[in-house]
Amino acid sequence: MAKREAREEDYLLEADNPIIVGLAIKEGKVVKARVLSSSSALDEGAKFTGQERPVQQILAPLTAEQVGSIRCIGVNYNDHGAELGYDVPPVPIVFIKPSSALNDPSAPVVIPYFVTDADFEVELCVVIGKEARNVADDEALDYVLGYCTSNDVAARRAQTITTQFCHGKGFDTFAPVGPTLVHAKAIPNPQTLEMRTTLNGKEMQHATLDTMIFPVARIVSHLSQATTIPAGTIIMTGTPGGIGHSRTPPQYLQEGDDLRLWISGGLGTLTNPIVKDKFRTSFNNGLIEMNGKA
Repeated sequence: MAKREAREEDYLLEADNPIIVGLAIKEGKVVKARVLSSSSALDEGAKFTGQERPVQQILAPLTAEQVGSIRCIGVNYNDHGAELGYDVPPVPIVFIKPSSALNDPSAPVVIPYFVTDADFEVELCVVIGKEARNVADDEALDYVLGYCTSNDVAARRAQTITTQFCHGKGFDTFAPVGPTLVHAKAIPNPQTLEMRTTLNGKEMQHATLDTMIFPVARIVSHLSQATTIPAGTIIMTGTPGGIGHSRTPPQYLQEGDDLRLWISGGLGTLTNPIVKDKFRTSFNNGLIEMNGKA
């Protein structure tokens, strides 16, 4: 994705918007939003200017430079662990996506030509609002700026060919986030939220966040132990059962699929089109032969 400067229009959308943001844009509906006085979602001093503007395009609420490394939690729902054959982890399973994977909420997810098993994972995305280190569980949510919908896109063979998840989950465009950033004050308890994935009109995932193994506060606290979490860091908190990889037969993402990932509380719907990368190379990365020709 091309780099871009943060713009005032990046940060307009509100939690109490009566429409499902993202889906409304996809359907060509007029969406208006109040304008803030700042170009950064991290500016807690931002004020509404009194202006309203129609939304033409929704970008991720933070830039890749603001986000840095994307922290991710694996196997955080019992049904997801069961479908993968994992035991309940004693502590959160942590892996990283690079900031280059960050994607806008309606921009294409581009599947590399050597990947035939790209998969979806709806996840609550936590945005850290102030630097955190050695935070206790009971104060962890005080460090949260807000919440977004996110998709922890995965290339399953690339993910599992080694013991590390990062490469197979870190390709460009594999971390869509948005379409809104809902302030934590509007969601005092994120475990009450609900989320859903539909693929070509069929419900694939549906869960409430109170079924998380490790709730948001525990995740933030765990990640902060002996580790500085800068403001702007985003944390993908795990996906429930229902992924395409675990179905019989597996149901992987295909070019042209209508994929929609929604979270309640005004977080809205990701509507990223699925496209196949046309770029090819003669370099053998060890995955082409396994996956066959794309």
